[in-house]
Amino acid sequence: MLRALLLENLHPLATTILDRGGIDVTARASALDEDELIDALQGVHLLGIRSKTHVSDRVLANAPDLLAIGAYCIGTNQIDLRSAATRGIAAFNAPFSNTRSVVELTLAEIIALTRRLTERDRALHAGTWDKSAEGSHEVRGRTLGIVGYGNIGTQLSVLAEALGMSVVFYDSAERPALGNARRLDSLDELLELSDVVTLHVDGRSGNAGLFGPDQFARMRPGAVFLNLSRGFVVDYAALREHVLSGHVGGAAVDVFPVEPKRRGDPFESDLRGLPNVILTPHIGGSTEEAQEAIGQFVSNKLRDYLTNGSTTLSVNLPNLALDAGTGSHRIAHLHQNTPGVLAGINHALAEHGVNIEGQLLATRGEIGYVVTDAGADPGPEVYRALETMPQTVRLRVLS
Repeated sequence: MLRALLLENLHPLATTILDRGGIDVTARASALDEDELIDALQGVHLLGIRSKTHVSDRVLANAPDLLAIGAYCIGTNQIDLRSAATRGIAAFNAPFSNTRSVVELTLAEIIALTRRLTERDRALHAGTWDKSAEGSHEVRGRTLGIVGYGNIGTQLSVLAEALGMSVVFYDSAERPALGNARRLDSLDELLELSDVVTLHVDGRSGNAGLFGPDQFARMRPGAVFLNLSRGFVVDYAALREHVLSGHVGGAAVDVFPVEPKRRGDPFESDLRGLPNVILTPHIGGSTEEAQEAIGQFVSNKLRDYLTNGSTTLSVNLPNLALDAGTGSHRIAHLHQNTPGVLAGINHALAEHGVNIEGQLLATRGEIGYVVTDAGADPGPEVYRALETMPQTVRLRVLS
């Protein structure tokens, strides 16, 4: 019986899909720390997490049964992907499923900050009628600067233009502009032109400290700032100083360098209590629609990997999917990417009179992956020969 451990209160559909695939599922509402995770992974073949559970090299080294990890979110920087790949553990994420939810929250916060709704709301809750147009603006005609023009940035660009905003963007990779958006050559240029600056960069280590005192100082006086990407990208102490000085007119922050693991845990930040600052607990993708879509997408990927060896959209292994064939047995062979592995596999099969009905090979960096449909059961001697090849990382017989 294959076993799965799902953490961090994933959508029930994630459990349903795996359960229908014959997998025994244990679900927990909270994240686990490193030692707790090691204990919980004994005898577990699939792990499902969101952003708060960190799967380190030490965790992977102590989880000998683990076959695959599902990140039920966009980011995968909480997983040591290289370590997972070298141990033959596939990793999947949901790069598109919650894009719309993040974009809608971003737009809502841009309007709220530009209209200073937070201050009007706070005054009324305190019993003060503060009706004034001072500091309140339409977003129409203002310039939105998007840092990171990927799946979220591009969709935000289109919807912001529909609201009448002018859009400029900066991305270290080559990205085609959508609509009337303009690509800028530098982050500094974007900061000097934008009334609103919003970050949508990925979690690669090179983005750490991307936005600090120098970047806030270059922003236009009174411009607003949003970060719905990664907490470690921004120096929040510097943001606090620029909000208090009035140079930054407002801010919305959804992600933090250190986040509580459980709902109800205490939260500390330099940004608490600041005027016209919206703080949200990493809920950019947390809508019921997005979580259902993520649960379906990632669980289907995990199920497909276990049942037919498909690694399509895996973030750390070569991507391939061999169509259902006529072979009676499917063999999935993860190996070190060196010359001669495919020849060695085929030689072992041919030596024992096993015909190959279908076969695909793909490589990714140091890792190679071969899926083979055999016309008959190769038998224990062939499996032993494949397992003991010096390049073998992991061998699985799928049918």
